[in-house]
Amino acid sequence: YPAARRDLSVLADAAPQTGGTVSTSGEYNTWGNGGGLVHSTADIDPTTVVQVGAVIHENATIAGGCHIGSGCIVGPGVQIGASTRLSYNVSLTNCTIGSKCIFHNGVCVGQDGFGFLVDQATGEVVKKPQELMVRIGDDVEIGANTCVDRGSWRDTVIGNSVKIDNLVQVGHNVIIGNCCFLCGHVALGGSSQLGDYVVMGGKSAVADHVTVCSKVRIAAKSGVTHNITEPGDYAGYPNMPLRTWKQQVIEVRRTAKRAEKERADRQPRKAEAP
Repeated sequence: YPAARRDLSVLADAAPQTGGTVSTSGEYNTWGNGGGLVHSTADIDPTTVVQVGAVIHENATIAGGCHIGSGCIVGPGVQIGASTRLSYNVSLTNCTIGSKCIFHNGVCVGQDGFGFLVDQATGEVVKKPQELMVRIGDDVEIGANTCVDRGSWRDTVIGNSVKIDNLVQVGHNVIIGNCCFLCGHVALGGSSQLGDYVVMGGKSAVADHVTVCSKVRIAAKSGVTHNITEPGDYAGYPNMPLRTWKQQVIEVRRTAKRAEKERADRQPRKAEAP
């Protein structure tokens, strides 16, 4: 194995830097523009860079001007649009990616969603089929170590110009509209749906099968447990209009202060020293 790696390294160094492949043993070839491994059936534009350590599997399609970083895996049949950039260790399976996208280190797209049930007859846990796709639009940026699960009963869809921070979970069958912003640690439950121009603060979440309409802003650490049908700002758990949440917080603080004062008044005062 070490000897084989040295042979591939020599081939990569000898390869032309304008694209094309250098033949190696088996079905995979060393890509001339970067030194990565490319399956013989993959369709890659010569202007695309595939760095050493990246692997492009069978029937994948990559348009011109893309950059595939070291350690990336582009799975069978994956399609990537023009001028998209994958940083290190990105994993793409069962998906199509638009043009001018940026995926940061460790992004995973197209793996199975979290779907299980208990067989009432046997008591065993059974995995539900997860056999559909992820479809990502143009100009999408996804932060490091974010995961986007493939669909089970419908494709998981991310619209154009969506910006997703690090460590975000997008469950199976989720639909995200255009121009949404998801901050770090956001979680979207399976089959939830966001309209266009939705902003979600850090650590906020949307429960499964819940729909959020367009032009909604959700405060950090909020939990959306029922549909939001009117544009506006929302906060709290369960979610409520931001103004209502602020009023509740103020009232809770006032109540706590009154209770503290009443307890202090009931305490017997110490006798003063003569």
